[in-house]
Amino acid sequence: MDDVLYYISKYEHLFYLLTFLWTYIEGETFVIFAGYACHEGYLDIRWLIAAAWLGSFAGDQTWFFIGRRFGGRLLQRFPKWKPGVDTAMHLAEKHNTWFILTFRFIYGIRNFSSVALGMSRLPWGRFLVLNFIAAGFWANSFAWGGYVLGGMFENLLGSIAKGFGLGMLALFVVVVWFVVRRHNRQKVKAEAMAADVEAAAAQRTLAREAERESVP
Repeated sequence: MDDVLYYISKYEHLFYLLTFLWTYIEGETFVIFAGYACHEGYLDIRWLIAAAWLGSFAGDQTWFFIGRRFGGRLLQRFPKWKPGVDTAMHLAEKHNTWFILTFRFIYGIRNFSSVALGMSRLPWGRFLVLNFIAAGFWANSFAWGGYVLGGMFENLLGSIAKGFGLGMLALFVVVVWFVVRRHNRQKVKAEAMAADVEAAAAQRTLAREAERESVP
């Protein structure tokens, strides 16, 4: 774990990029433990909040765009999403502003909310402004939550809390590294297979041309 934390501190700016990518998808737990790492001095809370803010904002803007352009086709392709989207649309219609500001904190429908809002008649500009405000509130809540709670638990439990908090952060980083490495291996394998297929096709073409040339 110490080695992982050393590299987090050494390559701090890459960690903020990882935060952006992680929060682009979701990432509450990640931001909490990263907030605790800020308390321990491994990261800068200001850069952590900025990365989480922009990642969350960009992710939901993307899903809003997908919902607006491809929402109907997505529900046909993934019918299991329909109950979540319907729930999100119902809440959005009843409590438009408050729903946009708070849907990140509602378990079970966050992943569907931006898609549902994109499928509604909500103007682009209104969603952009409210989504930016909501992403900032979300990033600050979890980053500072991890920072403050980490300090409180450390005072109560000492090294146990410190080891658990930093260990979980290290685990997140290791998991991301493993996923990226596996993806790269699969990409290399796929490229090698494609090259083999192309080489085999070229050989067959050459063989057919040679046969045609050999025919009097």
